[in-house]
Amino acid sequence: MTHDHISIYTTFPDRDSARAAARVLVAEGLVACANLTPIESIYTWQGHAEETTEWAVWLKTRRTLYRLVEARIRALHSYEVPAIVAYPLLGGYPAYLDWIADVTQRGIARLTDEGTDS
Repeated sequence: MTHDHISIYTTFPDRDSARAAARVLVAEGLVACANLTPIESIYTWQGHAEETTEWAVWLKTRRTLYRLVEARIRALHSYEVPAIVAYPLLGGYPAYLDWIADVTQRGIARLTDEGTDS
């Protein structure tokens, strides 16, 4: 099986919003899984240095679903400019990559139904 997988990284302001978004993305078949962890972030926003605790979320999916996943994250997110970054998965355990492909079949069907292709 040919794989075209990515991991999408995003952050949320708290555990509840991170979990809620992850559950939606998994339930809709747009991602196979989500890993959540608290992180400390230091960044500049609107000209001011900020320090806060956020929740990082790593999502495993297919490259062809990126635009749908990004749109869904933006719709579920409270940040004006959420961090949404995709990283290619250059390799991996074949059975795991097959599982990602199988689990995201519903998301691929949405692409066909909506006429949205990457």
